[in-house]
Amino acid sequence: MIVEERTYHIHTGKLGEVVGLYRDEGIAIQEQILGNLLGWFTVDVGELSSIVSLWGYDSYGEREERRARLQADERWQAFLPRLAPLVHTQWNRIMVPTSFSPIR
Repeated sequence: MIVEERTYHIHTGKLGEVVGLYRDEGIAIQEQILGNLLGWFTVDVGELSSIVSLWGYDSYGEREERRARLQADERWQAFLPRLAPLVHTQWNRIMVPTSFSPIR
């Protein structure tokens, strides 16, 4: 398994709006297409106004296929214009578990 960590820094004062958009609409689309949501978090200490999501995939190939399906989905394409103005920056990492990690 690989784990993708996606971090979004949200414009100050807009975090609640982004959480509401995802809760009401975005996360259902993502879960249906991306599959294995490991967690979705807001940051309480550190880089404030940030959201971190963790997604599990069996392989890079599965991730690429699922992400391509998400980008092609018309519901997701309709959602993005409402989300994009609220996001300041985005970055992501792909993490590979060690042999002793509980998630493998």
